[in-house]
Amino acid sequence: MQYDITEAIGLAKKVAIAKFDETIEAHIRTGCDGRHAEQQIRGAVVLPHGTGKTVKVLVFAKGEKVDEAQAAGADHVGGEELIPKIQNDGWLDFDVVVATPDMMGVVGRLGRVLGPKGLMPNPKAGTVTMDVTKAINDIKAGKIEYRLDKTNIIHVPIGKASFTEEQLADNFQTLMDAIIKAKPSALKGQYLKSVTLAPTMGPGVKINTAKLV
Repeated sequence: MQYDITEAIGLAKKVAIAKFDETIEAHIRTGCDGRHAEQQIRGAVVLPHGTGKTVKVLVFAKGEKVDEAQAAGADHVGGEELIPKIQNDGWLDFDVVVATPDMMGVVGRLGRVLGPKGLMPNPKAGTVTMDVTKAINDIKAGKIEYRLDKTNIIHVPIGKASFTEEQLADNFQTLMDAIIKAKPSALKGQYLKSVTLAPTMGPGVKINTAKLV
């Protein structure tokens, strides 16, 4: 059974009955083949109503950029000295990592730890930048990153079950606009194979993709 977006959001809110405020996630199955670079999808978008969760930001910077990052509200700022803490002590008290380009040599040494967790800064996601203030503001305002996983599905939060249906619909539409725009020109055949909304603990609700494109 497939629903239009308004019905799907209403249902996803209804099936979120856990004792905590569940996150509503969109799972977008694409027709892309991520093994081909030209069919990779990766980017970021700021959700108008945020994700409902407080995001901790770690910034790798040096010089005056350290002060700038602190002033912009970064939760942690540092450089070389953070490497052993992350590598050896397993410190991962952050959700997003931002780095200035001149720090990527340092951050690269953490590739084995940060890479598998999806925490490596990336220019396409706006997390490798000299404008650390904008990067931090966007992330704190509800910027999310989307990209294909190994099975060519994109998983992203669009808010919490406590959000109003309008807020979830706005967030979902903003996300879908970005993803539809990101369609690789090299792709032949169907782009959006299925789109499902699901709360953390509840069942998924399928959306009629024909109405999205």
